[in-house]
Amino acid sequence: MSRLVPPGQPFDDLFAGFAHRAWRFETQPSYHVDAEQQALQRYLDTGELDVSYLAGWLDGVRTATRQGKSYARVRVLTEPLTDYLRFEMAIAPYNTAAGEDIRVLSAPQARELALPDYDYWLFDDKRLAVMHFGPAGLRHAEVITDPAVVDEHRRWQDSAIRHASTLEDYRILVDR
Repeated sequence: MSRLVPPGQPFDDLFAGFAHRAWRFETQPSYHVDAEQQALQRYLDTGELDVSYLAGWLDGVRTATRQGKSYARVRVLTEPLTDYLRFEMAIAPYNTAAGEDIRVLSAPQARELALPDYDYWLFDDKRLAVMHFGPAGLRHAEVITDPAVVDEHRRWQDSAIRHASTLEDYRILVDR
């Protein structure tokens, strides 16, 4: 069984419905998110970070983690990084300070592991939200609860986590 969930509040409501863990696999070299366009351009122009657009997300992560829930993700990185991924990696410490566990894989590693080339969220290892993007950003998420499909994505999740570097290890490698 699956259903399509549009961006905005219907998509945001997916995060209100998990009990223990929200985990994301990120594969895109660039995302179009209206709320972050100004901060992205400022970063590209000046190197300065303005994460005020993230305040609601970070507050939600802090609240959830205080309740014993977890947020985690594995981000697939191009080599070299796209401008957008440089921006994402620059703001990642704010996410981790709020309580997210962010890990990274290189695009060649992800291909070698036969991981999917699309983004998804896995909630409580029971509910999958496959994200579908267009030129203007998120078009919709396909929410799937079929146990066989969810299990396949959980196996990919396990593989991605097992092979990913922590954000700290990644930063050490980059700074060499």
